[in-house]
Amino acid sequence: MREVVAGQNLPWWIAGGAMFVLIFVVGLSMVRPGPGPVPSTSGPVPSAGGTSPAGGTPPDISNMSPIEAADRLFNRVMQSTSQGDSAQAQAFLPMAIAAYQRARPLTLDGLFHLSMLNRTAMNLEAALDNALEILEQDPNHLLGLAAAAEAAIELGELDEAEVHYRHLADIYDEEVQRPLEEYEQHSLIVDVLKSDAERFLAER
Repeated sequence: MREVVAGQNLPWWIAGGAMFVLIFVVGLSMVRPGPGPVPSTSGPVPSAGGTSPAGGTPPDISNMSPIEAADRLFNRVMQSTSQGDSAQAQAFLPMAIAAYQRARPLTLDGLFHLSMLNRTAMNLEAALDNALEILEQDPNHLLGLAAAAEAAIELGELDEAEVHYRHLADIYDEEVQRPLEEYEQHSLIVDVLKSDAERFLAER
């Protein structure tokens, strides 16, 4: 399984993949809130190669549960990426991925976060494995289907991506009505999944 967090890969990934760029744009409003304040994003936005006034200091996770710590680190990666600070995002990625692994067993939302982090780190096979873990538990899960499709596309597995996206398109209208917390938290992503799937399928 590939484990790559390369400086040249992260900016390339941020530039592509509309579904995942969207979550970075909206940032912290789409993740589970952890206890206490989220590290401040006020003040000057750091440059892509620099650090914020707080430097690369990780959030204080010493008094948090494993999943709260993982979510807080996920927040930090999302913050850094949405600010265009690929250096900080790259620095916190291994910590965030390791935190989710320590927090297992994960909810479906936690697996989605882990898949996103692995895809950001260009650990594409791991990202696909995480998405497939979601689908093993819930074959109709929209976020799992989309994450599996996107990881498969970047791995060059277009036939597998088509299977996931075709299923997503077929069940979307009914599935989107399910009152799942992660669908609400990631609503801006969920709202565009069908159009993403249809766009991909139209080119097949």
